[in-house]
Amino acid sequence: MRSRWKMYATISAATAALLAVGGATQASTFAAQQVHLAASVAAVSPAHVRTYYIAADEVLWDYAPHATNDITGAAFTADEQVFTKQGPNRIGHKYWKALYRGYTDASFTQSIVRPTSCAPTARVCDDTLGMLGPVIRASVGDTIKVVFKNNTSNPTSVHPHGVFYQKNAEGTPYNDGTAGSNKDDDAVPPGATFIYNWAVPERAGPGPMDGSSVMWMYHSHTDEVADTNAGLIGPMVITAAGKADPATATPLDVDREIFSYFTVENENNSQYLERNLKQLAGPPHVIAADDADAFEESNLMHSINGYVYGNGPVPTMRKGQRVRWYTFTLGTEVDLHTPHWHGNTETTNGMRSDMIQLLPGMMTVSDMVPDDLGTWLFHCHVNDHILAGMQARYRVTA
Repeated sequence: MRSRWKMYATISAATAALLAVGGATQASTFAAQQVHLAASVAAVSPAHVRTYYIAADEVLWDYAPHATNDITGAAFTADEQVFTKQGPNRIGHKYWKALYRGYTDASFTQSIVRPTSCAPTARVCDDTLGMLGPVIRASVGDTIKVVFKNNTSNPTSVHPHGVFYQKNAEGTPYNDGTAGSNKDDDAVPPGATFIYNWAVPERAGPGPMDGSSVMWMYHSHTDEVADTNAGLIGPMVITAAGKADPATATPLDVDREIFSYFTVENENNSQYLERNLKQLAGPPHVIAADDADAFEESNLMHSINGYVYGNGPVPTMRKGQRVRWYTFTLGTEVDLHTPHWHGNTETTNGMRSDMIQLLPGMMTVSDMVPDDLGTWLFHCHVNDHILAGMQARYRVTA
Protein backbone atom coordinates (compact mmCIF):
# COMPACT_ATOMS: atom_id res chain seq x y z
CA MET A 1 0.00 0.00 0.00
CA ARG A 2 2.96 2.37 0.58
CA SER A 3 3.45 2.65 -3.18
CA ARG A 4 -0.18 3.63 -3.65
CA TRP A 5 -0.46 6.25 -0.91
CA LYS A 6 2.28 7.06 1.51
CA MET A 7 0.01 7.44 4.50
CA TYR A 8 -1.87 4.20 3.86
CA ALA A 9 1.21 2.11 4.37
CA THR A 10 1.34 -1.43 5.63
CA ILE A 11 0.92 -1.54 9.38
CA SER A 12 4.19 -1.80 11.27
CA ALA A 13 5.40 -5.28 12.11
CA ALA A 14 5.25 -4.56 15.82
CA THR A 15 1.63 -3.41 15.68
CA ALA A 16 0.67 -6.27 13.38
CA ALA A 17 2.11 -8.70 15.90
CA LEU A 18 0.06 -7.10 18.65
CA LEU A 19 -3.11 -7.25 16.59
CA ALA A 20 -2.54 -10.96 16.04
CA VAL A 21 -2.81 -11.59 19.78
CA GLY A 22 -6.19 -13.11 20.55
CA GLY A 23 -8.17 -14.73 23.32
CA ALA A 24 -9.46 -13.44 26.59
CA THR A 25 -6.54 -14.91 28.56
CA GLN A 26 -4.09 -12.77 26.59
CA ALA A 27 -5.98 -9.48 26.94
CA SER A 28 -3.78 -8.13 29.73
CA THR A 29 -0.62 -9.07 27.81
CA PHE A 30 -1.99 -7.30 24.75
CA ALA A 31 -2.71 -4.13 26.75
CA ALA A 32 0.77 -4.17 28.28
CA GLN A 33 2.35 -4.61 24.86
CA GLN A 34 0.32 -1.70 23.52
CA VAL A 35 1.60 0.55 26.31
CA HIS A 36 5.15 -0.61 25.71
CA LEU A 37 4.85 -0.02 21.97
CA ALA A 38 3.43 3.49 22.52
CA ALA A 39 6.40 4.31 24.75
CA SER A 40 8.79 2.95 22.13
CA VAL A 41 7.14 5.01 19.42
CA ALA A 42 7.47 8.17 21.53
CA ALA A 43 11.13 7.46 22.12
CA VAL A 44 12.32 6.57 18.62
CA SER A 45 9.81 7.82 16.03
CA PRO A 46 11.00 10.86 14.08
CA ALA A 47 8.61 13.46 12.76
CA HIS A 48 7.29 12.74 9.29
CA VAL A 49 6.49 14.84 6.27
CA ARG A 50 3.21 13.18 5.31
CA THR A 51 2.44 13.83 1.66
CA TYR A 52 -1.03 13.58 0.14
CA TYR A 53 -1.92 13.96 -3.53
CA ILE A 54 -5.46 15.30 -3.66
CA ALA A 55 -7.46 16.63 -6.61
CA ALA A 56 -10.78 18.37 -6.87
CA ASP A 57 -12.66 16.28 -9.44
CA GLU A 58 -16.05 16.72 -11.06
CA VAL A 59 -18.09 13.63 -10.23
CA LEU A 60 -21.63 12.51 -11.05
CA TRP A 61 -22.68 11.68 -7.50
CA ASP A 62 -25.62 9.45 -6.57
CA TYR A 63 -27.23 10.16 -3.19
CA ALA A 64 -29.38 7.02 -3.46
CA PRO A 65 -27.51 4.45 -5.58
CA HIS A 66 -29.88 1.64 -4.55
CA ALA A 67 -32.89 3.72 -5.70
CA THR A 68 -34.88 2.60 -2.68
CA ASN A 69 -35.28 3.39 1.00
CA ASP A 70 -32.79 1.01 2.59
CA ILE A 71 -34.01 1.91 6.08
CA THR A 72 -37.56 0.72 5.48
CA GLY A 73 -36.65 -1.80 2.80
CA ALA A 74 -39.40 -0.39 0.60
CA ALA A 75 -39.74 1.85 -2.43
CA PHE A 76 -39.61 5.59 -1.86
CA THR A 77 -42.93 7.04 -0.73
CA ALA A 78 -44.48 10.08 -2.39
CA ASP A 79 -43.02 12.32 0.34
CA GLU A 80 -39.56 10.77 -0.07
CA GLN A 81 -39.75 11.19 -3.85
CA VAL A 82 -39.72 14.95 -3.30
CA PHE A 83 -35.95 14.51 -2.87
CA THR A 84 -35.28 11.44 -5.00
CA LYS A 85 -37.53 11.36 -8.08
CA GLN A 86 -36.20 12.61 -11.40
CA GLY A 87 -38.71 14.22 -13.74
CA PRO A 88 -39.79 17.50 -15.34
CA ASN A 89 -37.67 20.20 -13.67
CA ARG A 90 -36.62 17.70 -10.98
CA ILE A 91 -33.01 16.55 -10.84
CA GLY A 92 -33.63 13.46 -8.70
CA HIS A 93 -30.88 11.79 -6.67
CA LYS A 94 -27.92 12.20 -9.04
CA TYR A 95 -26.00 15.50 -9.15
CA TRP A 96 -22.80 16.78 -10.66
CA LYS A 97 -20.52 17.68 -7.77
CA ALA A 98 -16.91 18.68 -7.07
CA LEU A 99 -15.25 16.20 -4.71
CA TYR A 100 -11.78 15.76 -3.28
CA ARG A 101 -10.19 12.50 -4.43
CA GLY A 102 -6.83 10.90 -3.62
CA TYR A 103 -4.13 10.06 -6.20
CA THR A 104 -0.96 8.00 -6.06
CA ASP A 105 1.53 10.70 -7.09
CA ALA A 106 1.98 14.19 -8.53
CA SER A 107 1.18 13.07 -12.07
CA PHE A 108 -2.48 12.73 -11.01
CA THR A 109 -2.96 9.94 -13.54
CA GLN A 110 -3.86 7.13 -11.14
CA SER A 111 -6.62 7.70 -8.63
CA ILE A 112 -6.70 5.70 -5.42
CA VAL A 113 -9.49 3.16 -5.56
CA ARG A 114 -11.57 3.29 -2.41
CA PRO A 115 -12.60 0.05 -0.72
CA THR A 116 -16.31 -0.69 -0.70
CA SER A 117 -16.10 -2.78 2.46
CA CYS A 118 -13.58 -3.74 5.13
CA ALA A 119 -13.07 -6.67 7.45
CA PRO A 120 -13.93 -5.58 11.00
CA THR A 121 -10.30 -6.20 11.97
CA ALA A 122 -8.91 -3.74 9.41
CA ARG A 123 -7.44 -0.83 11.38
CA VAL A 124 -7.00 1.48 8.40
CA CYS A 125 -9.81 1.16 5.90
CA ASP A 126 -11.91 4.17 4.99
CA ASP A 127 -14.76 2.29 3.33
CA THR A 128 -17.61 4.59 4.37
CA LEU A 129 -16.35 8.05 3.35
CA GLY A 130 -18.80 8.42 0.49
CA MET A 131 -18.49 11.89 -1.02
CA LEU A 132 -15.89 13.00 1.56
CA GLY A 133 -12.30 13.61 0.56
CA PRO A 134 -9.52 11.26 1.69
CA VAL A 135 -8.62 11.25 5.36
CA ILE A 136 -5.54 13.35 6.07
CA ARG A 137 -3.70 11.82 9.01
CA ALA A 138 -0.69 13.06 10.95
CA SER A 139 0.88 13.06 14.42
CA VAL A 140 1.89 16.01 16.53
CA GLY A 141 5.32 17.12 15.30
CA ASP A 142 4.70 16.08 11.70
CA THR A 143 4.36 18.27 8.63
CA ILE A 144 1.47 17.78 6.22
CA LYS A 145 2.15 18.37 2.54
CA VAL A 146 -0.88 18.45 0.24
CA VAL A 147 -0.13 18.45 -3.47
CA PHE A 148 -3.42 19.76 -4.82
CA LYS A 149 -4.67 19.77 -8.41
CA ASN A 150 -7.86 21.51 -9.47
CA ASN A 151 -9.57 19.34 -12.09
CA THR A 152 -12.84 21.28 -11.92
CA SER A 153 -14.15 24.16 -14.01
CA ASN A 154 -14.08 26.64 -11.10
CA PRO A 155 -11.29 28.07 -8.90
CA THR A 156 -10.99 26.06 -5.68
CA SER A 157 -8.66 25.67 -2.71
CA VAL A 158 -7.86 23.57 0.36
CA HIS A 159 -8.36 25.31 3.71
CA PRO A 160 -7.49 23.33 6.87
CA HIS A 161 -8.81 23.64 10.40
CA GLY A 162 -6.64 23.29 13.48
CA VAL A 163 -3.15 22.91 12.06
CA PHE A 164 -0.52 25.66 11.71
CA TYR A 165 -0.33 27.42 8.34
CA GLN A 166 1.33 30.51 6.94
CA LYS A 167 -0.63 33.08 4.93
CA ASN A 168 0.55 31.41 1.72
CA ALA A 169 -1.17 28.12 2.68
CA GLU A 170 -4.49 29.29 4.17
CA GLY A 171 -6.59 28.64 1.07
CA THR A 172 -8.92 31.58 1.71
CA PRO A 173 -9.25 34.84 -0.26
CA TYR A 174 -9.99 37.95 1.79
CA ASN A 175 -8.50 41.34 2.56
CA ASP A 176 -5.68 40.17 4.83
CA GLY A 177 -2.98 42.61 3.78
CA THR A 178 -1.04 40.08 1.71
CA ALA A 179 -0.26 40.12 -2.00
CA GLY A 180 1.65 38.32 -4.72
CA SER A 181 2.64 34.72 -4.02
CA ASN A 182 0.84 34.84 -0.66
CA LYS A 183 -2.41 34.87 -2.65
CA ASP A 184 -1.67 31.87 -4.90
CA ASP A 185 -3.19 29.46 -2.39
CA ASP A 186 -6.52 31.28 -2.20
CA ALA A 187 -8.04 30.29 -5.55
CA VAL A 188 -6.24 27.62 -7.55
CA PRO A 189 -7.33 28.02 -11.20
CA PRO A 190 -8.86 25.14 -13.18
CA GLY A 191 -6.12 22.78 -14.33
CA ALA A 192 -3.49 24.24 -11.99
CA THR A 193 -1.56 22.60 -9.13
CA PHE A 194 -0.59 24.11 -5.78
CA ILE A 195 1.35 22.68 -2.83
CA TYR A 196 0.07 23.39 0.71
CA ASN A 197 2.41 22.87 3.67
CA TRP A 198 0.99 22.78 7.19
CA ALA A 199 2.80 22.18 10.46
CA VAL A 200 1.29 20.06 13.24
CA PRO A 201 2.24 21.62 16.60
CA GLU A 202 1.07 20.51 20.02
CA ARG A 203 -1.97 22.83 19.88
CA ALA A 204 -3.22 20.95 16.78
CA GLY A 205 -3.34 17.68 18.71
CA PRO A 206 -5.53 16.37 21.52
CA GLY A 207 -6.35 18.67 24.43
CA PRO A 208 -6.79 17.82 28.11
CA MET A 209 -10.28 16.35 27.64
CA ASP A 210 -9.52 14.50 24.38
CA GLY A 211 -8.44 10.94 23.77
CA SER A 212 -5.41 9.98 21.70
CA SER A 213 -6.63 11.75 18.55
CA VAL A 214 -8.63 14.80 17.57
CA MET A 215 -10.60 15.58 14.44
CA TRP A 216 -10.30 18.58 12.13
CA MET A 217 -11.67 19.14 8.65
CA TYR A 218 -10.46 20.65 5.40
CA HIS A 219 -12.58 22.22 2.68
CA SER A 220 -12.46 24.65 -0.20
CA HIS A 221 -12.76 28.27 0.90
CA THR A 222 -12.47 30.09 -2.44
CA ASP A 223 -16.26 30.44 -2.46
CA GLU A 224 -16.95 28.63 0.77
CA VAL A 225 -20.74 28.32 0.58
CA ALA A 226 -20.82 27.22 -3.06
CA ASP A 227 -17.70 25.05 -2.76
CA THR A 228 -18.85 23.06 0.27
CA ASN A 229 -22.35 22.59 -1.10
CA ALA A 230 -20.70 21.27 -4.25
CA GLY A 231 -18.98 18.72 -2.00
CA LEU A 232 -15.41 19.92 -1.43
CA ILE A 233 -14.84 18.77 2.16
CA GLY A 234 -12.84 16.06 3.91
CA PRO A 235 -11.73 14.89 7.39
CA MET A 236 -8.37 15.26 9.08
CA VAL A 237 -7.16 13.39 12.18
CA ILE A 238 -4.24 14.44 14.36
CA THR A 239 -2.92 11.90 16.87
CA ALA A 240 -0.83 12.73 19.92
CA ALA A 241 2.92 12.21 19.67
CA GLY A 242 3.86 8.70 20.69
CA LYS A 243 0.31 7.39 20.39
CA ALA A 244 0.18 6.75 16.63
CA ASP A 245 1.37 4.02 14.34
CA PRO A 246 4.44 5.55 12.67
CA ALA A 247 3.45 4.39 9.18
CA THR A 248 -0.22 5.33 9.13
CA ALA A 249 -0.51 7.96 11.90
CA THR A 250 -3.60 6.15 13.18
CA PRO A 251 -4.05 5.98 16.98
CA LEU A 252 -2.69 2.77 18.48
CA ASP A 253 -5.47 2.49 21.05
CA VAL A 254 -8.25 2.40 18.43
CA ASP A 255 -9.34 -0.66 16.42
CA ARG A 256 -11.74 1.02 13.99
CA GLU A 257 -12.25 4.62 12.83
CA ILE A 258 -15.52 5.78 11.25
CA PHE A 259 -16.24 9.20 9.74
CA SER A 260 -19.73 10.69 9.49
CA TYR A 261 -20.61 14.03 7.90
CA PHE A 262 -24.17 15.14 8.68
CA THR A 263 -25.36 17.98 6.46
CA VAL A 264 -28.23 19.32 4.43
CA GLU A 265 -26.35 19.57 1.17
CA ASN A 266 -28.00 22.55 -0.56
CA GLU A 267 -27.62 21.87 -4.26
CA ASN A 268 -29.32 25.19 -4.99
CA ASN A 269 -26.12 26.89 -3.79
CA SER A 270 -23.74 24.69 -5.77
CA GLN A 271 -21.92 26.04 -8.83
CA TYR A 272 -23.35 23.07 -10.72
CA LEU A 273 -27.06 23.86 -10.27
CA GLU A 274 -27.62 25.09 -13.82
CA ARG A 275 -25.70 22.15 -15.27
CA ASN A 276 -27.67 19.71 -13.13
CA LEU A 277 -30.97 21.26 -14.17
CA LYS A 278 -30.15 21.19 -17.89
CA GLN A 279 -28.43 17.80 -18.03
CA LEU A 280 -30.13 15.70 -15.36
CA ALA A 281 -33.69 17.02 -14.96
CA GLY A 282 -36.47 16.51 -17.42
CA PRO A 283 -37.69 19.39 -19.63
CA PRO A 284 -38.61 22.24 -19.75
CA HIS A 285 -35.47 23.14 -17.70
CA VAL A 286 -36.95 26.52 -16.77
CA ILE A 287 -38.35 27.03 -13.28
CA ALA A 288 -41.63 28.93 -13.12
CA ALA A 289 -42.20 31.37 -10.28
CA ASP A 290 -44.94 29.21 -8.76
CA ASP A 291 -42.61 26.19 -8.73
CA ALA A 292 -39.52 27.89 -7.31
CA ASP A 293 -40.05 26.89 -3.68
CA ALA A 294 -40.83 23.27 -4.51
CA PHE A 295 -37.82 23.07 -6.84
CA GLU A 296 -35.51 24.43 -4.16
CA GLU A 297 -36.91 22.00 -1.60
CA SER A 298 -36.21 19.06 -3.93
CA ASN A 299 -32.52 20.01 -3.99
CA LEU A 300 -32.01 19.90 -0.21
CA MET A 301 -30.25 16.59 0.29
CA HIS A 302 -30.40 15.58 3.96
CA SER A 303 -27.42 13.30 3.83
CA ILE A 304 -24.77 11.43 5.80
CA ASN A 305 -21.52 11.28 3.82
CA GLY A 306 -23.54 12.11 0.72
CA TYR A 307 -26.17 9.37 1.07
CA VAL A 308 -29.87 9.54 1.91
CA TYR A 309 -32.31 6.97 3.28
CA GLY A 310 -29.60 4.51 4.31
CA ASN A 311 -28.10 4.11 0.83
CA GLY A 312 -24.50 4.37 2.05
CA PRO A 313 -22.13 1.58 3.11
CA VAL A 314 -22.83 -0.03 6.47
CA PRO A 315 -19.71 0.13 8.70
CA THR A 316 -19.07 -3.15 10.45
CA MET A 317 -17.29 -3.69 13.75
CA ARG A 318 -16.88 -6.49 16.27
CA LYS A 319 -18.24 -6.69 19.78
CA GLY A 320 -15.66 -5.35 22.21
CA GLN A 321 -13.61 -3.43 19.66
CA ARG A 322 -12.47 0.09 20.39
CA VAL A 323 -14.32 2.14 17.78
CA ARG A 324 -13.74 5.83 17.30
CA TRP A 325 -16.45 7.85 15.53
CA TYR A 326 -15.49 11.20 14.01
CA THR A 327 -18.66 13.21 13.36
CA PHE A 328 -18.93 16.71 11.92
CA THR A 329 -21.06 19.17 9.98
CA LEU A 330 -21.17 22.46 8.10
CA GLY A 331 -24.10 24.43 6.74
CA THR A 332 -26.75 26.85 7.92
CA GLU A 333 -29.13 27.25 10.85
CA VAL A 334 -30.90 24.17 9.43
CA ASP A 335 -27.80 22.10 10.23
CA LEU A 336 -28.55 21.55 13.89
CA HIS A 337 -28.05 17.80 14.14
CA THR A 338 -28.38 15.21 16.90
CA PRO A 339 -26.70 12.00 15.67
CA HIS A 340 -28.07 9.04 17.60
CA TRP A 341 -26.80 5.47 17.77
CA HIS A 342 -29.31 2.70 18.38
CA GLY A 343 -28.16 -0.35 20.34
CA ASN A 344 -24.91 0.95 21.84
CA THR A 345 -23.53 3.89 23.78
CA GLU A 346 -20.46 6.09 23.38
CA THR A 347 -18.44 8.60 25.35
CA THR A 348 -17.74 12.12 24.13
CA ASN A 349 -15.50 14.37 26.24
CA GLY A 350 -15.83 11.85 29.03
CA MET A 351 -19.65 11.86 29.08
CA ARG A 352 -21.68 8.72 28.35
CA SER A 353 -24.58 8.97 25.93
CA ASP A 354 -26.09 7.48 22.78
CA MET A 355 -26.38 10.83 20.97
CA ILE A 356 -24.35 13.97 20.39
CA GLN A 357 -25.08 17.53 19.34
CA LEU A 358 -23.69 19.21 16.23
CA LEU A 359 -23.80 22.86 15.16
CA PRO A 360 -22.38 24.07 11.81
CA GLY A 361 -18.61 23.75 11.89
CA MET A 362 -18.47 21.37 14.86
CA MET A 363 -16.14 18.37 14.86
CA THR A 364 -16.72 15.68 17.48
CA VAL A 365 -14.85 12.55 18.57
CA SER A 366 -16.82 9.76 20.23
CA ASP A 367 -15.52 6.42 21.53
CA MET A 368 -17.61 3.26 21.52
CA VAL A 369 -16.99 -0.28 22.71
CA PRO A 370 -20.02 -2.04 21.22
CA ASP A 371 -21.59 -4.83 23.28
CA ASP A 372 -24.91 -5.31 21.48
CA LEU A 373 -24.89 -7.44 18.32
CA GLY A 374 -27.01 -6.58 15.30
CA THR A 375 -27.60 -4.05 12.56
CA TRP A 376 -28.46 -0.72 14.15
CA LEU A 377 -29.88 2.62 13.11
CA PHE A 378 -27.63 5.70 13.13
CA HIS A 379 -29.55 8.86 12.35
CA CYS A 380 -30.20 12.51 13.09
CA HIS A 381 -32.95 12.85 15.68
CA VAL A 382 -34.39 16.08 14.24
CA ASN A 383 -37.83 15.08 12.95
CA ASP A 384 -37.66 16.92 9.63
CA HIS A 385 -34.24 15.42 8.96
CA ILE A 386 -35.48 11.89 9.63
CA LEU A 387 -38.30 12.31 7.14
CA ALA A 388 -35.95 13.77 4.53
CA GLY A 389 -33.56 10.83 4.70
CA MET A 390 -30.74 11.63 7.17
CA GLN A 391 -30.48 8.03 8.29
CA ALA A 392 -27.85 5.30 8.10
CA ARG A 393 -26.97 1.99 9.73
CA TYR A 394 -24.01 0.30 11.39
CA ARG A 395 -23.39 -3.35 12.20
CA VAL A 396 -21.90 -5.16 15.21
CA THR A 397 -20.78 -8.75 14.78
CA ALA A 398 -19.47 -11.37 17.22
